[in-house]
This record gives sequence, C-alpha cells and structure tokens, in this order.
Amino acid sequence: MIEVKHLTKRFGDFAAVNDISFHVERGELFALLGPNGAGKSTTIKMLTTLLRPSEGSLKLDGHDVVKEQDATRKSFGIVFQDPSLDNDLTAYENMELHAVMYNVPPKEVAPRIKELLTLVELWDRRKSLVRTFSGGMKRRLEIARGLLHHPKVLFLDEPTLGLDAQTRNLLWNYVGNLAKEKEMTILFTTHYLEEAEANANKIAIIDHGKLLTIGTAKELEEQTKTDTLEQAYLALTGREIRDEEVDPHEAWKARHRSRNMR
Repeated sequence: MIEVKHLTKRFGDFAAVNDISFHVERGELFALLGPNGAGKSTTIKMLTTLLRPSEGSLKLDGHDVVKEQDATRKSFGIVFQDPSLDNDLTAYENMELHAVMYNVPPKEVAPRIKELLTLVELWDRRKSLVRTFSGGMKRRLEIARGLLHHPKVLFLDEPTLGLDAQTRNLLWNYVGNLAKEKEMTILFTTHYLEEAEANANKIAIIDHGKLLTIGTAKELEEQTKTDTLEQAYLALTGREIRDEEVDPHEAWKARHRSRNMR
C-alpha cells in the first residue's frame, strides 16, 4: 500500500532524509519512530505531497506520489500534530467543509458524517462550536474528518500528544478496528513508545535521516539484546537529549530569506 525506495530530501547541503526504503502492507499499522529532528515529519510530508523528494520514489495505493498528486491525495487522510480544525465552525460544519474539499458525493455526505461522528462519540455535540471542545474531543473530530472521504491510508502524526490515558486508549481502539474491519493502512508517529509496542504490526526507527532498522517490537528487542521496545529504541538512537524538533524546510526557507535581505 505504501512503497518507499531510496527516498532522500535535501535542504541545501543538509539531508533531512537520507536514502531510506520501506514498504507498508494493506491493513497494517506501521509506526515510524525517532528522536526530534530524525526525519519523521519530512518523510510524512513527502508521502502526503507537501514536499517533493530530492531523490527516490514514492508510491501510495499504486499511485506515483510525485506524478499523480491528485489521485494520491484522494487515497489518504491525515491527522496533523498541530490542530487544523476551524474553531468558529461546529463539528458538523467542519465535516461538511472537508466533504466539499474532497468531492464526497452529495447524497453520501450526511450519512457518512453521522456514521463517523457516532463512531467517535461526538454525534450529540455535532451542533457545538469546536472552540468549546476539549483537546481529546478535537482529536476525535480530526480523526473522523480524516476518514470522511474513505481513504485507503491514514497518516497520524503524534495523534495522542497531550491527551489523557483514557482518551488515548479510546483512539487506539478506534484505529485498530479501522485497520482490521476496513483493511485501512495506518502510518503513525509517536513519542509514546508503549503505544507503538501495543499497536504497531511493524516499527521503523529513523535517526539523522537514516533508517536504522525495521521489524516487530520483538524483533527489535532481539536485535539489540534488550527486554523492551524502549530499551531497544535507546540502544539504537542513544540517550542524549535532543532539542525540540525544527522543521528543516522552514529553517531552510528562513536562511534563504535572510540572505536575500542582505
């Protein structure tokens, strides 16, 4: 469902992603793990057509991500790390807006919205402004919105960041059921290693733009001769504290703006 071959992304002379290859099967939950600045977000941006690769190839549901961007975009849904809902609209209106953007057939809009808002337990709050929602409710709405156009692939970038344990558990139950019942392929990033260990069929660890290893949690533990995924992760990436992740694309653009102003 996802095929990545020799993927590289450079910003000037800096390689944010450096010759990585992996594939994700249909219906698989695939975790992409790594420290701040490892290249996770850059990889997702290339997979979702937001960045063009410097080298390599990307396919999603059989579509060339670079050459068939419109078809690719119809194939996936995405829940960003940062909130992307319109707080001045109701939950229902946010869903309607997404349906228009993705050309969901008009006769299917209402039943799909009801089905999904019911799934994430927000149907009773469909007429409420999003600004009145808690962080967990907004996250659930974003997942419902990302599923509205029936994507084949769902990208989740730190989907449970800042959520309480109960809401995190609820969201992963939803996601696991989607993968099983609808054969939806799910690629996610998280800093909660226990989430990856509990939910991912396969785990890839990336650092400094390079893919270090890929396998099940058990395989990673055996490879590093450790007892837990956390210990395996630290053995592969080190124990030093990393600075907060800086978007290399934004940093590169800022440097160019600065040079042009001189």
